Amino acid sequence: MIKRMTGAILLGMIGCALLVALGVWQVQRLAWKEALLAEIDARIEDAPVALPDDPREERHQYMPVELSATILEGEITILASLRNAGPVYRIIRAVETAAGRRILVDMGFVQETEHLADRPYGARVELVGNLYWPDETDAFTPEPDRAAGIWFARDIPAMAAELDTEPVLVVLREAPRGGLGVTPFPVGTGAIPNDHLSYAITWFLMAVAWLGMTLTLLWRIKQRIN
Repeated sequence: MIKRMTGAILLGMIGCALLVALGVWQVQRLAWKEALLAEIDARIEDAPVALPDDPREERHQYMPVELSATILEGEITILASLRNAGPVYRIIRAVETAAGRRILVDMGFVQETEHLADRPYGARVELVGNLYWPDETDAFTPEPDRAAGIWFARDIPAMAAELDTEPVLVVLREAPRGGLGVTPFPVGTGAIPNDHLSYAITWFLMAVAWLGMTLTLLWRIKQRIN
């Protein structure tokens, strides 16, 4: 019986130590993620600069930019969801900069009933936003319903091909003068998952449960001895 108790104690100690270590690791990951999100938030809110000549995701993700551009005819409407507002549509337009470059601009959103409304084009506007390469597509993303004029994700290469632009997207963080009938839907860190606290709590609770099961097992072994 002493051998069984020793084995139970050893198993309990190893299990608890492993689960506590996993919880501590998640706490460390939480601190790392919060620092990363703070860094991204700070970059998003930086003073805007001119559009880089060769924007790259690995170097320019979230970079704030400003540009003077002409809004071109045609748009892409993307079905999205906005907290407390339900289904909305993102409006993606092609614009031509003063330097003659054609790029994509996420103008913001309109209500579900307004996605087929006519929106103006041809105006020269001053735009302020953030360069962004969204990760919204996978093997399960539906193909655009071009007959209904509805897309289901921001796929930069596909949108660029559709509107004949560079594969570069600027997400407006403020409405240009005149508004253009669209409400900006700025880039933010709210969509970046940060579940490390809940993971840490789960591991620590499992450690407590493991300890409880170990104590129960030791009690049963002791009862058999008696």
